[in-house]
Amino acid sequence: MSRVVVRSTKNEGVEGAVRSILEKLNWKEIVKPSARVVIKLNLCEFDAKKVCNANTDPKVIYALVGKLKGQTKNITLVEAHSYRAPAEAAFKSTKIYELADKLGVKVVNLSKSQARDVGNKLLGPMPEIVLDADVFITMPKLKTHALTYFTGSLKNQWGCVPRHDRIALHHSLDSLIVDINGLLKPKLCIMDGIIGMDDRGPTNGRPRSLDIILGSTDPVALDATAMRLVGLDPNKAKHVTLAYAAKQGSFKEEEIELDMDFMRDWADFKPAHLDWAIRTMNHMTRYRWFRDYVLSVNWIFYPTKLLVNILRKMGIVR
Repeated sequence: MSRVVVRSTKNEGVEGAVRSILEKLNWKEIVKPSARVVIKLNLCEFDAKKVCNANTDPKVIYALVGKLKGQTKNITLVEAHSYRAPAEAAFKSTKIYELADKLGVKVVNLSKSQARDVGNKLLGPMPEIVLDADVFITMPKLKTHALTYFTGSLKNQWGCVPRHDRIALHHSLDSLIVDINGLLKPKLCIMDGIIGMDDRGPTNGRPRSLDIILGSTDPVALDATAMRLVGLDPNKAKHVTLAYAAKQGSFKEEEIELDMDFMRDWADFKPAHLDWAIRTMNHMTRYRWFRDYVLSVNWIFYPTKLLVNILRKMGIVR
């Protein structure tokens, strides 16, 4: 059976929770001495006012890397460009550079690193650093997502695609997430649920204080379990069910051993609603002219976003 470990940070603090999760997952059997470890962070937001709600909490990163350094110092924190900002902006706003200096580890922008062909025409070349890692670790944030219903351990690898305009591939997003995870095969998944996000996730939703950290060696099991814990239906996350069908992990409750040290005390998450505005934008992103002359132009994009949000509040956009 796959094991998912969930620990409350109220009981042991962040470092204690991470330590307990790693020990339960027999992490030293995964991270061998001097192993090349690559940690994919979840840094999808560069606005300093939003990073604590949308990005992997630096305290969780610090706790994880601090433990891993007992086995290896060859550790790299990675992220790629987002559509509207370079990875460096997210690294800076989340204070990743300061954290890396303190821990003595490297920070790499995947959009600028050496890449090679992986035989997938849609994905294109993928960064060699993630392909060649001895241990690939994913560190997502527990959040809803308008397009994929949930963004967690599996979806986090979407940020390993180096092209900044990977939004153009959203027409095949679910299947490509499965393809990427088949290539990278995450060996350890640590999910930040200290502050989660529901409603209009993954960046504009409602912050939800959960004070938990979750971990597993099985990304499918972790995502399915995390959704069940917050009242979401895992069957609605198509990329997760596709990953299960591709035998990338366990999905059903009876296939998963849940090790949890607390009783859930929060209300169910509200799913992100895929309204017609998001549907329309997602459809149009496949056209380069729309990406180049509408979506990329700030004086068009931001006023339109403001107008749509006003229409949402009025109940016109549903």
